[in-house]
Amino acid sequence: MSEMKIAADVIAAENGACAQALDADYAALGETLARRGIEIDNITDKVSEFSVAVPSWGVGTGGTRFARFPGGGEPRGIFDKLDDCAVIHQLTRTTPTVSLHIPWDKADPKELKAKGEALGLGFDAMNSNTFSDTVGQSQSYKYGSLSHTDAATRAQAIEHNLECIEIGKAIGSKALTVWIGDGSNFPGQSHFTRQFERYLASMAEIYKALPDDWRLFSEHKMYEPAFYSTVVQDWGTNYLIANTLGPKAFCLVDLGHHAPNTNIEMIVARLIQFGKLGGFHFNDSKYGDDDLDAGAIDPYRLFLVFNELVDAEHRGVDGFHPAHMIDQSHNVTDPIESLMASANEIRRAYAQALLVDRAALDGYQDENDALMATETLKRAYRTDVEPILAQARRRAGGAIDPIATYRASGYRKKVTMERPASVSGGGGIV
Repeated sequence: MSEMKIAADVIAAENGACAQALDADYAALGETLARRGIEIDNITDKVSEFSVAVPSWGVGTGGTRFARFPGGGEPRGIFDKLDDCAVIHQLTRTTPTVSLHIPWDKADPKELKAKGEALGLGFDAMNSNTFSDTVGQSQSYKYGSLSHTDAATRAQAIEHNLECIEIGKAIGSKALTVWIGDGSNFPGQSHFTRQFERYLASMAEIYKALPDDWRLFSEHKMYEPAFYSTVVQDWGTNYLIANTLGPKAFCLVDLGHHAPNTNIEMIVARLIQFGKLGGFHFNDSKYGDDDLDAGAIDPYRLFLVFNELVDAEHRGVDGFHPAHMIDQSHNVTDPIESLMASANEIRRAYAQALLVDRAALDGYQDENDALMATETLKRAYRTDVEPILAQARRRAGGAIDPIATYRASGYRKKVTMERPASVSGGGGIV
């Protein structure tokens, strides 16, 4: 990384204070895993290779439908956002790419690419926005975008997605994520079939513009902002979309976009089985699409999702390379700290899933031994893999304790002095 946002001596000093304890903890965990036939360095190497993209919008303070309370040092635009994203990667060594959202992050692609290269960052999937109106656009999305009854509105939404592809091509992205809020709030407001036909036709136009080496991710969501019905409401509809569009179309799974108690890990397994799992927006929820920090509410569910991913990796599923992205709204925490914590929790779930005894689990499943099958999963989940995560960060030049190091650096205080205070506005998650 050529442009370091956190001074190297700060990281060195913080790591120095933690190094002896980490070495002892890592050695002890290594002995424990060795008795289970697991070489700890092999797990650490795999964890080191795992990365997750951070969302550009995630480094700003979020909000609810009722209010937004800005924090100090909020980014003024995409280049400040990239600086903040660079801090996250510098300390965690887990987030080498950033996912942009257009039009909020619209800028000269050459400047975006140069800034990313200077910070040691690449660009992940592009995200379009047709769920809210932009100043100056001719058609409103109040009653829909890609599925709107008006052809001119649909054309405008399609053109916006094509623009996202062009920006992405210029900065090195390889995917487009399309999420729409289209639907209805009242019975009878929309004709379900005709609405879906319009959506598929619009998506087909976007699909045709994809470069050969790109993927198109469609994202389902049960509700919000449409509350009676949404056009892409569940994984079954999402699968139909991906299957209809073609081999470059895949389903994106946001962990908060499901009804409470939905078995998300089984959805993941189904999409893997039929070759349509595109990737994830990682977050957590208690009641709905809460966009809470990953692993904040149900870390076991996150582990179970990764159990399916590691199982597919273990089986060598053809063409299996899901995209990993974070999608969160930070209302009461420092966004940089939350994103670092989430990146760590996502890696934690991956590391724990790598510890599952696959041969034993297969045997218990074949024998219908329900108790020992679930105990096999819990044994891996209960293992404290923090020494592995910390060692992976240290070996890559990151911080043993990213949040403590970030606080010691004074970065938030520094940018609060440099960036004008954000004015509190209305609601909205971004």
